[in-house]
Amino acid sequence: MTALAFSVLDVTADRYAATPQLLARLRVEETSGAAIHAIALRAQVMIEPQRRPYTDDEAAGLLDQFGPRARWKDTLRPFLWTFATTMVSGFSGAHDFDLPIPCTYDVEVTGSKFLHAQQVADIPIRMLFGGTVFSRGATGFSVEQVAWNLEATYSLPVAVWSELMNHFFPNSGWLRLDRESIDALGRFKGANGLTSWDEVIGKLLGDAAFDSHGSAESVQP
Repeated sequence: MTALAFSVLDVTADRYAATPQLLARLRVEETSGAAIHAIALRAQVMIEPQRRPYTDDEAAGLLDQFGPRARWKDTLRPFLWTFATTMVSGFSGAHDFDLPIPCTYDVEVTGSKFLHAQQVADIPIRMLFGGTVFSRGATGFSVEQVAWNLEATYSLPVAVWSELMNHFFPNSGWLRLDRESIDALGRFKGANGLTSWDEVIGKLLGDAAFDSHGSAESVQP
């Protein structure tokens, strides 16, 4: 029977990936003396919003997720951000490895919406591990499940998340719409002689004037 323990050493933005992802540098330790052949590892990455304070601007960005501050004692609860998987190569004792964490800027996804609203401090995350351990000993190979209670915590700097999103979506974001809404916006854009989607949104909002590059020129009182 193996005895494993995981810890998170660091989390960085993977600037060379084809799609947005973070790289979590993890350490796994085996303390029973067994030789690990491989681990098919999976992790649930949870965000624990109750473990940090929030500025008024951040609270405003979280209003549709958690409601006003007066309700936070009931609504501010841990939630699933994303899943991550990797194969850990063989080792004895301790081993450091990378766990890719796929990310999206789709603000309809709970985790992305929460992260988009953050401006300062760190994001408390918890990784809950599972998977399959392949080990070898005097009697040959054995297969067992990663213990259900194995987990690790980490404070993810907001700056790391911002670096990742700014790299893949510089000065922009991503919003999913129904096809009917896209078609209607397209007709509105053509009928009004608008040249960018930022101009379309600005005209519909009616509270900002946008230049030809989509940047706000002024905000009306």
